[in-house]
Amino acid sequence: MRGRFITFEGIEGAGKSTQAKLLAEALRACGVHVLLTREPGGAPNAEMLREILLHPEQDWTLLAETLLHFAARAEHVARTISPALAAGTWVVCDRFYDSTMAYQGYGKGLSTADIQTLKKLIGLDPDLTLILDVTIETGFSRISERHQNRDHYEQLGDAFFLRVREGFREIAAREPARCVLLPAEATREAVAQHVRCLIRERFGVAL
Repeated sequence: MRGRFITFEGIEGAGKSTQAKLLAEALRACGVHVLLTREPGGAPNAEMLREILLHPEQDWTLLAETLLHFAARAEHVARTISPALAAGTWVVCDRFYDSTMAYQGYGKGLSTADIQTLKKLIGLDPDLTLILDVTIETGFSRISERHQNRDHYEQLGDAFFLRVREGFREIAAREPARCVLLPAEATREAVAQHVRCLIRERFGVAL
């Protein structure tokens, strides 16, 4: 039986990495074989591209930046995600193609139609996407607590992240069968409990 593919999305500081890790741990505890991965990255060549894309002085043109994200994604899907799903492993991923739509599309202004074309080339959709929604203030407060050296995207300003947040909200509204917009201002455990509840309802797993 094919594994399930679950992705976490949201602006910087929304808690994606934390909640992806907590979900993976909860699934393993109830006997599910899980692969926890991330984007950009998740495969050797994709991790090399991650270093380039997140470098604080990254200065690619917008189209080149977007194509690099999809190049990393193509490697990730072909070498990591698809083989795991075919083997029956559940895959929990910190970001996937919705981040490119929100950041490079809504945030930076690349044609969303062009991004949709690239999405189709990847040929894989998540079974469930959890979009963690926090205010810009909350996101940046969490980033400041986490570390001092910000990557390329964390350096971008409030206006950019307001567009990105609205982009994620529009994605959730447009694809309600796949996406759930999840308020994430609460404590880590409260959000994790909400996530587990959604997984139980969607997939029937006794978390």
